[in-house]
Amino acid sequence: MNGFIFDLDGVIVDTAKYHYQAWKQLANKIGVEFSLEQNEQLKGVSRVDSLKKILHWGQKTISGEEFMALMTEKNDQYLGLIETMNEDEVLPDVSKVLNYLSKKHQKIALGSASKNAVGILNKVNLTPFFDAIIDGNQVTHAKPDPEVFLNAAKQINIQPEQCVVFEDAVAGIQAANAANMVSIGIGDAHVLHEADYVFKDFTEMSLEFIDKLINPKTVCN
Repeated sequence: MNGFIFDLDGVIVDTAKYHYQAWKQLANKIGVEFSLEQNEQLKGVSRVDSLKKILHWGQKTISGEEFMALMTEKNDQYLGLIETMNEDEVLPDVSKVLNYLSKKHQKIALGSASKNAVGILNKVNLTPFFDAIIDGNQVTHAKPDPEVFLNAAKQINIQPEQCVVFEDAVAGIQAANAANMVSIGIGDAHVLHEADYVFKDFTEMSLEFIDKLINPKTVCN
C-alpha cells in the first residue's frame, strides 16, 4: 500500500482565481499594485507570508495590529467568494484519479496550506475520498518545509518514501522532494522542473501511470 497526497489549490480545485481577487482587492486598498504574475508567487504560500510579500513589493510598513486585521479581511473576502463553490469546480479528471486510487485501496491524504481546506472539500463533495486532511490549521512551517506532507504521511501510517505528492507550486514540489517523496507537478513543466514527473493536468495522466506509482518497482526513470 502507498500514500497519495494531494495539494488542494490548483490541483483539486482552482481557487487561485479567488485568492487573486481577494489579494488584489486588499493590495489595492493599501496602495500596492498586484499582478497575476505576483499572484503566482503566492501559490502554496501561507496567508502570513503572502501578506508579507505584498507589503515588501509595495515597500509598506504596518503595525502588527493592522497586519492581523488585513489577514482577517482577506480571508473574509475569500470565504465570501468560495461560498458558491460546487462539484463543477473540481478540475478535470481529478475525480477519476481519486476513484481509481480508492478502488485500488490506496491511502489518500490532503496536504494543503489552506486553512479552508475542509470547507472546500465539503462543498465539492470530495471529503469521503480522504483518509486524512492536513491543512494550514495543523502546521507550523509553510512549504517548502516538508512538515505538511510528513504529517500527512504519519496520519495515514505510510512511510514518506512510499508517498506520492501531487502539487502545482514550486514550493510544494520542493517540500515533497525534501520529504523524500515522489513529486508530481501539475502545471507548467518549465516552472515545475524540479518535480519527478510533470503533467499539464490530470487528463494527461493515464491509469497505467497510476498503476506504476502504486507499484513503484515498475516505474522507469
